[in-house]
Amino acid sequence: MSCRVEEVRLSLPHIELAAHLFGPPDGRPVIALHGWLDNANSFARLAPKLEGLRIVALDLAGHGHSDHRPIGAGYSLPDYAHDVLQVADQLGWEKFSLLGHSLGAIISVIIAGALPQRINRLAMIDGLIPPLGEADSAAQRMGAALQAQLSQFNKRKPVYAEIDRAVEARMQGLVAVSREAAELLAQRGLMPVPGGYTWRSDSRLTLPSSTRFSRAQAMAYVEAIACPTQLIVAEDGMLAKNQALLSALPFEVKHLPGGHHLHLNDEAGASSVADCFKRFFAVP
Repeated sequence: MSCRVEEVRLSLPHIELAAHLFGPPDGRPVIALHGWLDNANSFARLAPKLEGLRIVALDLAGHGHSDHRPIGAGYSLPDYAHDVLQVADQLGWEKFSLLGHSLGAIISVIIAGALPQRINRLAMIDGLIPPLGEADSAAQRMGAALQAQLSQFNKRKPVYAEIDRAVEARMQGLVAVSREAAELLAQRGLMPVPGGYTWRSDSRLTLPSSTRFSRAQAMAYVEAIACPTQLIVAEDGMLAKNQALLSALPFEVKHLPGGHHLHLNDEAGASSVADCFKRFFAVP
C-alpha cells in the first residue's frame, strides 16, 4: 500500500528524537513505539493500513535517527516513558493512544498504567511486561550491570563491508526476522563508517539492566490500565507459551499466526494485524 510518510525531528528539552508521521493531521492521535534495537520502520507495513489514525512512529532514544543519551545516562523504562510524554506534550496531545511492539508494548503499559488519564486506547503486538527478577538476585544483577558499564568503552560495534552482510546478520539476530523486514530495519538503522557500515543504535542498549520488576510490580501496571486495550500474540512469538500470564489479563487477547515481528515480516502478517487494530480503533 502506498502512503505518504513524513520525516520529522522532535526537539525535546532533553533530547532530539526522529519520527515518521502517517495519516491525516486530523486523525486520531497515536504514538507508535518499536521494539529493542529496531526503529520507526518497524511500522512501515502496518501504519499505512490503519486509515484514520495520525500515527507518530518514533525512533526511540538511541535507535534509528534519534539522538543517543548523554554519557552517564541510561535507557531505563521510565526514561523512555518520559520521552513519549514529552513528545505528546510537544504535539499538544493531552490524550492519545499507544501502539507498541515488544519493548514498545512494555513502555506503553508503563505509561498507560502510571497515567491512565492520558491514554485513550492501548494496542500491543507480542509484548507486555519486562523480564522479571527476584529480590534475592538483586545485588548480583546490579554488580553485573555495573561491571558491564565499566567495560563498555572498550567495545566496538561490528562493521559490515556490504549492506547485505548487515541485513543477513539482522535476519539471524536474537529474534529472527524475514529478509524484507531486515532490509526495512537496515534502511533506517545503518550508517556508513570507514570499512563499510555499522548500526546507528547506541551500543549501551545491549547492556544488562541493573534492576528488574518483580511479577507483582509488573502486574500492578497492567491492572492499573483503564482504557480499552488489545494485545496481539504471535503464535510463534515470545508470549505464546506464557499461558499463565495471558489467561490472567483483564483485556482482549488475539492470537495470530506468525513470529515476533509478524506485523513487519510480510504483507500477510501486516494485514492480519491491521484487520484487528482497525476494528479496535474504530469509533463506536
